[in-house]
Amino acid sequence: MSWGRLSQAERDAAYNNGTAVANSAQLVKARNEASAAYRGEKPGHLDLPYADAERTKWDIFPAQNPLAPCLVFIHGGYWQMNRREDFAIFASGIAEHGWSVAMPGYSLAPEASLAQIVAELRTALDWLAKIGPEHGISGPVIISGWSAGGQLAAMLLDHSLIHSGLAISGVYELGPLRDTYLNAKLNLTEPEIAALSPLRLPVIQKPLTIAYGSRELPALVNDSQKFHAMRAAAHAPGALLPIAGADHFTVLHELQTQNSTLIKTLLALV
Repeated sequence: MSWGRLSQAERDAAYNNGTAVANSAQLVKARNEASAAYRGEKPGHLDLPYADAERTKWDIFPAQNPLAPCLVFIHGGYWQMNRREDFAIFASGIAEHGWSVAMPGYSLAPEASLAQIVAELRTALDWLAKIGPEHGISGPVIISGWSAGGQLAAMLLDHSLIHSGLAISGVYELGPLRDTYLNAKLNLTEPEIAALSPLRLPVIQKPLTIAYGSRELPALVNDSQKFHAMRAAAHAPGALLPIAGADHFTVLHELQTQNSTLIKTLLALV
């Protein structure tokens, strides 16, 4: 793909997952409904504020054993859509193995810049390190995220609380986004692109599995492959994991299935 030769419509389409997946609206509706039901069944540790903004809250689903591993899952939506509440169902698969799950919210663009979003989530992890034991979180913490959350998970892998990570369907080079419809709200600056593109940053020497659906948009597949290659060249641990037949939305169904490839990957990370 020669980016410089593409029309504006072609550049927009290169990152438009909703258009690329014909039934994305139905998949999102089913996800949201299932998540609402899951949250309704586990009301004990929801909407816990870690900062003062409207969205800066945790939903925590603690395991019976406070020393169990905890999956921190960061939702996606190109840093400008979605909310943590609509992803609760993806705690279900790993919870069946006795894990805790914690899902942070964060402010969205354009109200917050991408740099501010990353800073908020660092504050969230600081809060979890300090206050998490009060909510049953005292075991090793594995960070994960999907789409924009994949980039955010990669950015937060260096936090002292984090043991290892699983980045799913992420965007690891932000430069092209400046030339797409997404930048109307992101307003990316050159310093932000340089500082927040994992492909431009020093490799973090912690285990990080990089997963994506085999039916993802080529731009996202390319980012995952390049990010893994860069980490492998630096001898950083972590596999490249294509999920056969999955698109940008159905790849997350793996997190609802107790013995799926992604669940087995998480179990192996600890």
